[in-house]
Amino acid sequence: MTGPFLHLHPDDNVLVARASAPAGTEVKLANITATLAHAVPLAHKIAYRDIVAGERILKYGMPIGIATEDIAAGAHVHIHNIRSAYTPTHALQDANGQSPEASK
Repeated sequence: MTGPFLHLHPDDNVLVARASAPAGTEVKLANITATLAHAVPLAHKIAYRDIVAGERILKYGMPIGIATEDIAAGAHVHIHNIRSAYTPTHALQDANGQSPEASK
């Protein structure tokens, strides 16, 4: 455990918030102690170490996403800087409330 964050698997390059962490929280990471620039909500992730664009994001030792940009150690890891590594995602509904498949 590193403060309000959990390192779930030794291969993980992210930590997961076990409680909401306010901006200014210090977190011990792989090679440094980082100070959170922004609040991190419960169950969200931060980078355990620097992650380069194109690198797989590992949680529970499994790939959950791919970095779309370089992510500094201690930075929030979320949909703004990763894309899914799961099966292709599909919008359940578009703006008019209908699924894309229904309009074909």
